[in-house]
Amino acid sequence: MIDFELKDNAFLRQFEACVEGEMAKIEYAAQERKIFLTKLIVPDSLNNSSFKEAFLTKVLDHIGESKLKVMPTCPEVASFLKRNKFKYQGMLPVGIRI
Repeated sequence: MIDFELKDNAFLRQFEACVEGEMAKIEYAAQERKIFLTKLIVPDSLNNSSFKEAFLTKVLDHIGESKLKVMPTCPEVASFLKRNKFKYQGMLPVGIRI
């Protein structure tokens, strides 16, 4: 498993992880008590399912600590939440189903 540190770059509104000189990021927009995860960008060298799973897990765990609700507008995030619905089901706003 790849070890990396997650950074919340609030200025650029994205979560970032730098691994082996490559930057993976997920862009977001925050509104009230919700965070919209809009675009996942992973370089080809990191574009494997184990890194994406670890990256999205760290992002969602970080968001969960701040008690925000997640709006998965990015298909990769929606798919991840669907696969892990029991762990993250409380993070979706009322009325949102995946």
